[in-house]
Amino acid sequence: MKRPFINNKTPWHGLSGPNLGYVMDLYDQYLVDPDKIDPDTRAYFDRWGAPKVREKEAYTKSAPKQLESDHELQHVLSAIRFLYNIRSYGHLAADIYPLYDPEADEQLLDINYYGLSKQILEKIPASLILPNAPTWIMNAYEAIQHIKKVYTGTIAFEFHHVQDLDERNWLLQKVESGGLQQHLSDETKIDIFRRLAEVEGFEHFLHKIFVGQKRFSVEGLDSMIILLDEMISGSVQNGAETINIGMAHRGRLNVLAHVLGKPYEMIFAEFQHSPNREFVPSEGSIGINYGWMGDVKYHLGLYRKINDENTRQVRLTLANNPSHLEFVGAVVEGFTRAAQDKRKLVGSPKSDFNSALAILIHGDAAFPGQGVVAETLNLSQLEGYHTGGTIHIIANNAIGFTTEAYDSRSTKYSSDLAKGYEIPILHVNADDPEACFAAAKLACEYRAKFHKDILIDLIGYRRFGHNEMDEPMTTNPLMYNIIHNHPTVKELYQKNLQAEGKVSKEELDHIAEKVLDRLKEAYEKVSSNDEEVNNEAVLPEVIEKGLPEMDTAVPFVHLQQMNEQLLSWPSQFNIFRKLKKILDRRREAFDDQGKVDWGLAEALAFASIISDGTPIRMTGQDSERGTFAQRNIVLHDYMTGKSFCPFHQLGNASFAVHNSPLSEIAVLGFEYGYNVFAPETLVLWEAQYGDFANAAQVMFDQFISAGRAKWGQKSGLVILLPHGYEGQGPEHSSGRIERFLTLAAENNWTVANLTSAAQYFHILRRQAAILKREEVRPLVIMTPKSLLRNKLVASTGKELSEGQFNLIIEQKKFGTQIEKAERIVIGSGKIMIDLLEKSIEKADELEWLHIIRVEQIYPFPIQEIQNVVEQYSNVKEIIWVQEEPKNMGAWNFTEPRLNEIAPTGVEVFYIGRRRRSSPAEGDPNVHKKEQARIIQSVFTRVERGNEDGEYYHS
Repeated sequence: MKRPFINNKTPWHGLSGPNLGYVMDLYDQYLVDPDKIDPDTRAYFDRWGAPKVREKEAYTKSAPKQLESDHELQHVLSAIRFLYNIRSYGHLAADIYPLYDPEADEQLLDINYYGLSKQILEKIPASLILPNAPTWIMNAYEAIQHIKKVYTGTIAFEFHHVQDLDERNWLLQKVESGGLQQHLSDETKIDIFRRLAEVEGFEHFLHKIFVGQKRFSVEGLDSMIILLDEMISGSVQNGAETINIGMAHRGRLNVLAHVLGKPYEMIFAEFQHSPNREFVPSEGSIGINYGWMGDVKYHLGLYRKINDENTRQVRLTLANNPSHLEFVGAVVEGFTRAAQDKRKLVGSPKSDFNSALAILIHGDAAFPGQGVVAETLNLSQLEGYHTGGTIHIIANNAIGFTTEAYDSRSTKYSSDLAKGYEIPILHVNADDPEACFAAAKLACEYRAKFHKDILIDLIGYRRFGHNEMDEPMTTNPLMYNIIHNHPTVKELYQKNLQAEGKVSKEELDHIAEKVLDRLKEAYEKVSSNDEEVNNEAVLPEVIEKGLPEMDTAVPFVHLQQMNEQLLSWPSQFNIFRKLKKILDRRREAFDDQGKVDWGLAEALAFASIISDGTPIRMTGQDSERGTFAQRNIVLHDYMTGKSFCPFHQLGNASFAVHNSPLSEIAVLGFEYGYNVFAPETLVLWEAQYGDFANAAQVMFDQFISAGRAKWGQKSGLVILLPHGYEGQGPEHSSGRIERFLTLAAENNWTVANLTSAAQYFHILRRQAAILKREEVRPLVIMTPKSLLRNKLVASTGKELSEGQFNLIIEQKKFGTQIEKAERIVIGSGKIMIDLLEKSIEKADELEWLHIIRVEQIYPFPIQEIQNVVEQYSNVKEIIWVQEEPKNMGAWNFTEPRLNEIAPTGVEVFYIGRRRRSSPAEGDPNVHKKEQARIIQSVFTRVERGNEDGEYYHS
């Protein structure tokens, strides 16, 4: 049916925004049956002059009143534009800043700017410009006044960047219906005040009693506790059984005390350096892990188990976090996915997103300033990392240390990064605790309905300097002149409650006095404890002993069966021909002359581990296929594009493998968190090249290597780093093994550089076997590249079915007389296979030489090497050989240990590249020449001579 035109215009001429489709649909309904349109809207269309056309009737054009209708049309369009601009830009004029008024464009809210007046707007039906307007709104003037109030109050909204129409319409309805800030009961308001009194009273008490000590107080953002309370309550009502919180140090002690329930006595004891393990809360169960080294009190985490109103147990966790502010976010996401995944069933684990929630609290300077935030946000909708939506809070105190916003970011809001991921944003004035309560409620409802992230930008201030020892007047005098004269949130809210006449000043003062009494009582318990404490860091005996020997062999017949299962796929599944040939060759692996290569050894290790009931999760860039096409544990039908994973049809536990985004820091943090929260799961993270682990260094330094010593946080994470000098240049050679060895101490992890498929098979099975034991620790493996298909690295089936993991491997002895050996060469990884290839050629000439491969570099197998060395009574020198430059690789780590092993009169020397600033040569021809020189030096008996005291010459 055609629509009428007047002067080449329609009733929606010039209209844009969310109401365009609505007006067009409404007008079409009017043309069919005007009686079905509400009277006010029908009257407007009648004035426009369009004919009343019944269904199936022909359309006849009638003469309109052109000038009058055109004039009215412009008013409607202006009203719609006015409303649209308030929706889109109302946040610029919103009352969201406690310390100052916003500086919005005056035209934004100026009715005259749009050529309108109250009288004009009162003639326009509300439903025409505001679909689904609340019933009490009758005309456009009332609609716009309502929208002004909604979008420029103490909560401001940004969600027009959300592209999904269902989400955007749901948010519009929630925000504009008038029900967001519902009338709170007197009881709820008093509860909010009581909470604010606890928050403020706790901070004031610490400030007074522990003068000059760092606490990173929450003051100025006190309402953050109100936010968390309502989020936790709402999420539990939506079915959450696990809630994980990640945050930096600002306000952390208050969150520990009032959200997690950490007893005041424990916190006070930490301020006094008193023993705090003896304090146990009277209600609920609480878990605080201490490492032997410990950490400062505002980095420590805690978990607590509480019962909801239905006696269902809920676990609440605040993750341990170092001063690297935002990195814990990825770890908490891993916690949460681990809590959601059901891993006991065969196949890929199923996720129940309602069962667990992540809450991340960010700093306003750190959120746009640290790249890990963007990497973590990018995980939110990816299949392997989705956690059903995270609720983000920016604890916005408008300053980072001493740096103000204009030096901290290039965007108006610290939250603007979230727009790129279509995350709805709520800006909330921290001085309005009831607005915070409403924002938390909306965030929980949105997350429960759409399983997507949402962000609350809690805008407040910081009452003191960065750490209470700073004097902010030296760097931020204007801001702090305002802050010093600004009342606290509790004071403001108390004044509001008294003005409402709901409660007397005496009653509110009594609540605050009771809070102070509890704090004093707790402090007296701690201050009376004058016992001298021995704070020496002692390594637990079970860790000091190292790993026990364990049987990792798998019966030969079981290996054969698993191999056949891994080579079975649906009959109609079309595997690419070249790949099928490669896979078919694996059928011969257990024949008399068959060999198991690296990729098959890994597959058999995985198959045997899940058959034993241990779930596996593996992620990394291109991990499904393998960077070097060596793995192929997810097959693709080249005709249909469908995928199939053979591991999903065998075993007694789940198997998950995911190609990760091009991220190291966030993905590694996620996998570490997953492993910590699901310690029974073998979790593996693989770098595309070992060098790329550089981008995840904070996770290695602060979490994986030191987490147990600091926080008692155990992990059995496996890290696979392709390593080896192949002439591919500086960034594709070295996995930087020296960095992991520098961090190695107190049996904190295992660092291995393997030279056989069987060794890889057995070390993976050993790692799976220790996951639930106290001896568990992470495993770092320098995995091969060119060696993946090297015949000298392949193993027999018997080595898998009868062998075990060997800390060292003695290369075949040349000749028959041990006493002839004068040089013992020790090394690790790919260079040792290069030496093996060369030594096969020179076997008859090498009676004077013996070679030892070190498979596990840390903990260093001193005793095993010493046992070998002692057999060679005529040895004159011990050589460490490596591909890496002398200032890199394992040499600096192994030299003192080899000197400890060396018999009297036997010197320890180095063969390898000279000290370099770059890990490897860029020219492949130069690389080959240098590699050949190293190998030749090992097999050449020469006088010890050198150019700069650093390496041998051939």
